[in-house]
Amino acid sequence: MVHSIHPSLLPRGVIRAVSGSRRRSFRCCAVRAAVRAVHPDDMLSHSRCLTRSLGRSITALRQGNSALARRAASGISVSQCVTFKNSPRCETRSSVYQIRYFNTTTAHRNEVITVKTPAFAESVTEGDVRWEKAVGDTVSEDEVVCEIETDKTSVQVPSPASGVIEELLVPDGGKVEGGTPLFRLKKGAVAAKKTEAPPPAAETPAAAPPPPPPPPAAAAPAGGPIPTTMPPVPPVPAQPIQSKPVSAIKPTAAPPAAADTGAKTARSEHRVKMNRMRLRIAQRLKEAQNTCAMLTTFNEVDMSNITEMRKQYKDAFLKKHGIKLGFMSAFVKAAAYALTDQPAVNAVIDDTTKEIVYRDYVDISVAVATPKGLVVPVIRGVEGMNFTDIEKTINELGEKARKNELAVEDMDGGTFTISNGGVFGSMFGTPIINPPQSAILGMHGIFDRPVAIAGKVEIRPMMYVALTYDHRLIDGREAVTFLRKIKSVVEDPRVLLLDM
Repeated sequence: MVHSIHPSLLPRGVIRAVSGSRRRSFRCCAVRAAVRAVHPDDMLSHSRCLTRSLGRSITALRQGNSALARRAASGISVSQCVTFKNSPRCETRSSVYQIRYFNTTTAHRNEVITVKTPAFAESVTEGDVRWEKAVGDTVSEDEVVCEIETDKTSVQVPSPASGVIEELLVPDGGKVEGGTPLFRLKKGAVAAKKTEAPPPAAETPAAAPPPPPPPPAAAAPAGGPIPTTMPPVPPVPAQPIQSKPVSAIKPTAAPPAAADTGAKTARSEHRVKMNRMRLRIAQRLKEAQNTCAMLTTFNEVDMSNITEMRKQYKDAFLKKHGIKLGFMSAFVKAAAYALTDQPAVNAVIDDTTKEIVYRDYVDISVAVATPKGLVVPVIRGVEGMNFTDIEKTINELGEKARKNELAVEDMDGGTFTISNGGVFGSMFGTPIINPPQSAILGMHGIFDRPVAIAGKVEIRPMMYVALTYDHRLIDGREAVTFLRKIKSVVEDPRVLLLDM
């Protein structure tokens, strides 16, 4: 049992030190040193907080005739606490006294907080948790602890403060909604260092084999006289040595190589669970295939003029705006121009009300490939943008996609989609509609091909383009007209200025 020390028992210097550091932790050694500095008589005469622990009375303890006193005496023998006996000033007091060592802490230190799931967008109801930290890990403020994968994007959950993760409230891969408790964080704590196992003892080296016997002694013993006569010359054979030409010497066959007895590398396979984004992509594409009457029409675009324009102005464009001038801005602007001319391609069927919804605005989704899947951030209000505005927006969205910082709001909506497989070297292909939209434009690679120009064969940089559309809403005439508008604007951007 342990009892407390009243400050009046400590020397004045110790009292001042203690009173000035109420929020610091006391070390046992410091308190013991302070207690040793106090005379036992003073300690007992001035103490008002030392209480009787186990002994009944000093008489019972001295005589040892009490079982309780004997237990107290046995407890004293193994206790490391300070004990005072037989003091002349404590005849009427118990002789068994022990000390309690205080440990005070700073207010709010090691506070445990619960971190919850952030609120999702209206179109997202739940997500899957992927933990990047474990229980006992030390994290700093704003360090990512887990990632929540939703149907459209991934939401990173940072630590609100520095500390140690005390408990994970959701298993890895578990489903959570907005406001769900995720983990408990102990603020300001430091993870305990793992005890390193001592290095294994060095193995005793095996006994060295005995040295080989020494070679026979030389003609003259070590340290003996140096011989002054030449050794005898061996006798010359009586018959001359028969020599053979090199061609007559038959090569010795090399021994056959050992058969490769090593087993072939075992073939294996492993399974990886589909992430939530990939599952949602598969679901939406299959939904589009089952719902839409998809049809694809093609055309080809001569990229000579747009390539020449880019070559001429790309350096000045980069110097002025700080971004590169690409081909995507030309196709996005051309698509906005064609969508305004063919509003059916920009419309959508509402299957609930069986109505056609025509939009007077153009929001174009641009497909971007990421390690986790395909994302389609939206460029809004393209009809009012120029080439520079489009390039800046594409650059910003692409940077956010590469850093996995796209929000759900960046991908919601969209009236038309452009997919550029040409960046991967695609030559030809049919894209799939991005529901609930009604059409998608597929761009492909630029390749030099022979084409007929004014009755002559010329080599031009050409690109195939494909338009996949919902034939329930868009007829072939509208689809072909739409592609021809795209072709005319890209081949000659002056069409935009003249509104042709």
